[in-house]
This record gives sequence, C-alpha cells and structure tokens, in this order.
Amino acid sequence: MLGSHRATLVVPGLFLVLATACRSKTEPSTDAASTGTLTHEAPADAADQSGRSASSPLVVHVAGKERIVLVHTPAGGAHGPRPLVLNLHGSGGTAAGQEAFAGMDSYADAHAFVVAYPQADIPLRDGFAWNIPGQPLRSGTPVPSDASNDVDFIQTAITTLGGLYDVDPKRVYLTGHSGGARMVSQLACELPTRLAGIAPVDGVRFPAPCKIPRPTPVIAFHGTADATNPYDGGGEAPWTYGVESAVGRWAANDGCAAPAATSRPAPGVVLTDYEACAESAAVRLYAVDGMGHEWPGGPPVTPALSARLGAQSDAINANAVMWEFFEAHRAP
Repeated sequence: MLGSHRATLVVPGLFLVLATACRSKTEPSTDAASTGTLTHEAPADAADQSGRSASSPLVVHVAGKERIVLVHTPAGGAHGPRPLVLNLHGSGGTAAGQEAFAGMDSYADAHAFVVAYPQADIPLRDGFAWNIPGQPLRSGTPVPSDASNDVDFIQTAITTLGGLYDVDPKRVYLTGHSGGARMVSQLACELPTRLAGIAPVDGVRFPAPCKIPRPTPVIAFHGTADATNPYDGGGEAPWTYGVESAVGRWAANDGCAAPAATSRPAPGVVLTDYEACAESAAVRLYAVDGMGHEWPGGPPVTPALSARLGAQSDAINANAVMWEFFEAHRAP
C-alpha cells in the first residue's frame, strides 16, 4: 500500500521552471525519443511560443518528491466517468516532448478520454529516464542509488488522476515509446489489477519474473528498420531478444492459442494476432515495414530528429488502432 499523496495543479509558467530545475547534464542517451525540436517549431519542453504549456501541468507528491504529469482533458465536457491513457516518454525525453511526439491529444478530444504524460526524473541527456526495476539505463549505466521508485509514481499518478478527473477505474490504459514502452511492459507486471490494457511502441518486453493474476491485453507496434531497439533483438542490456519473442511470451502468459494468425491489414504492415486468449484478452503485434524508431502515423518531426530516429510511416496510425483495442477491453 502507498502512503498518502498530494496533488498540486501548477500554473503553466511554473511547469517550465520545474522542468528546467530538474534537468542536469549527463551522458547522452542512445534511446532516441522525444528530445530536441519536434514539430511545428515546438521546443523540447513542448510549450508553445507564448511560453504556455499545451496541457495542464500537475505535480504529484510521492515519497517526498514532486513529480510532474501533463494532463490533457477532452474538449466538450464529459458524460460519466472517462477512460484514462497514460503515455510515457522514452529515455532522454520529457512529458511534454512525448505529448508533441505522439500526437494523441486530438484522439483524446475525439473519443472523450483523459491522456496524461508522466515525466521520469533520472537525468539523461536533455531529458529523463525511467527507473525500470532490475534494468540498467542505456549503455549499461547503473541506475542511481537514490532514484525514485517509478512504479510507486505511476500507481500514485493513476490514483490522483482518478480522483481529479472522474476516471473509470476499469478503463485505465498505458502506452509509451521506447524506454517508456519498456516501463509500460514492466508496469503491466507490477500493477495488473490497475490496468485494462497496454500498448508498447518500439519497446515491448516481457519482464522476468512476471507473476500476474490475470491475462493482460497487449497491442504492440514496432518498425522493422528500428536501429535503436532492433526488431530481431540484439544490442545493449535493456534490449536482447526480439519483438516477436516478447509478444509470444505475453501470448503464453495470457493463455492464447498458438500459432498466431498473420495478415496484412494495410500495405507495409504485418499483423500478428494471437486468438482465443484467456478471459477475453488479446495479444497483437503490428510490424511496420521499413519504419525506424518512430510513432506510427504520428506528427512529422524535424529533419534532424528524423535522422536520429529513422524513417517515419503513415501505413498505420498507432493512436487510432490502439484506441480501438483499448475500447474493447475493461479491467475486471
């Protein structure tokens, strides 16, 4: 059980002060994600040119620390409890950078769900990295001994957001990019009763050990030309086995029938779909031919960032597909 927590709504200018105060210089991250100028000339902290954040900053107090969450609430009001999607940035990224990178806010408006962007607090490059239990940072860098417990942070954030924004506790979902996707995979093992489904993008893992009491609906997206987290595996300590192996392990955990069905729902996209899973769960993988370390169908990025991430693809829109998947699944 967690101790008591407090939440503070922050004026937009203060968010920029908090984000800057937390940032420090450290070795570069190889987990290229939502850092640098992203799109529409938005700076890395995703404030617009007037200095105002695109969403409402929230400070969540966990274990004596102030943690930042950006919150986008759907336009047009709500009718009853709303779904919540938490969207985690990659290593070296920021909450606001992920908001710009994923382009999910318009889907939140269209489908009346709350989307929240938590921010890690281990300084890495120009942003931050998650404290994934049992995993080093990129390049094998050990996690600092005083690093925050990010499982507690996300659990507290879910509780806090649920109280502030009238969230349906049976419709809480997680997605994230790269290091954020690895954290999402871990959280599915750590918080199985709090989550109705996960959607890792460019970073699905099956943590070991992972002992959970119920099947977890999983939908994953990955580019076959991803040089940061190669599709077939290999590389640095956080990334060894391939994407298909990770998804297969989730399917085994969820009691899905094997072998999986494969299809091409769009040119350049291969869907691996495990059917007949336990308790109406589902496990799906969308492999995007030739795509790099990108968010499928996401907003355009600058040429400099594209050179780091690799090719984009609009063959499939991850936001639209994962939301359709989320809508089909509820927690018990």
